[in-house]
Amino acid sequence: MTFEAIQGVTIPFLGTALGAGCVLLMKKGLHPKIQRALTGFAAGVMVAASIWSLLIPAMEQAEGMGQFAFLPALVGFWLGILFLLALDKLIPHLHQNSDRPEGPRAKLKRTTMLVLAVTLHNIPEGMAVGVVLAGWMAGSETITAAGALALSIGIAIQNFPEGAIISMPLHSEGMEKGRAFLYGILSGAVEPIAALLTILAAGLILPTLPYLLSFAAGAMIYVVVEELIPEASAGEHSNLGTLFFAAGFSVMLMLDVALG
Repeated sequence: MTFEAIQGVTIPFLGTALGAGCVLLMKKGLHPKIQRALTGFAAGVMVAASIWSLLIPAMEQAEGMGQFAFLPALVGFWLGILFLLALDKLIPHLHQNSDRPEGPRAKLKRTTMLVLAVTLHNIPEGMAVGVVLAGWMAGSETITAAGALALSIGIAIQNFPEGAIISMPLHSEGMEKGRAFLYGILSGAVEPIAALLTILAAGLILPTLPYLLSFAAGAMIYVVVEELIPEASAGEHSNLGTLFFAAGFSVMLMLDVALG
């Protein structure tokens, strides 16, 4: 694996680790408005990344199919949606600001289920980075090293608030800072693992690259619509989450154009 690929896999995880480190520096937990703003920002980055870094390259990869070039993107997108739906049903987890666990009943601690919730939506982010890197490593004309780097940086930027959103509430619920920091890091550890597994899978079955790109996009969109947007718009002042969604979308748009 090249240095650029290792860098691309590592950068998003560092974003999570730095965000989780906020618990070591800040005395108080995150204000609900700040949580809402950060969640909206993360959602904006993920939507923009799904479109420019995943779905559009997937259709460009399949342009040889003519008027049916949309088909791999459509099929992969729905497979990604259904994959995350299955994980949502099969893995017990608990979203922020919620007292009702989702998935099968399990005798797990609240903190464990909070971490599992974040881990769930880190899986598609890792897959997205992995499949774009795999496309670049395979010599795809539609995916550049700069484009792959733009996606990694964008995911890292939105991982920073995610790391803080998981570690700081855990500390506010009574967990010691060091352990809350560790839980925050562990929630992001699945990303490089998912990225590496996706690179290996794409390397074995390159003809499926358009499907893998759109699969990652579908999984990310599922997370945004099912989890992030409801959290960003809950309660009063939902316009704050909307504005930060637009900010995150804009940041990813600029990164993709400037670096891609």
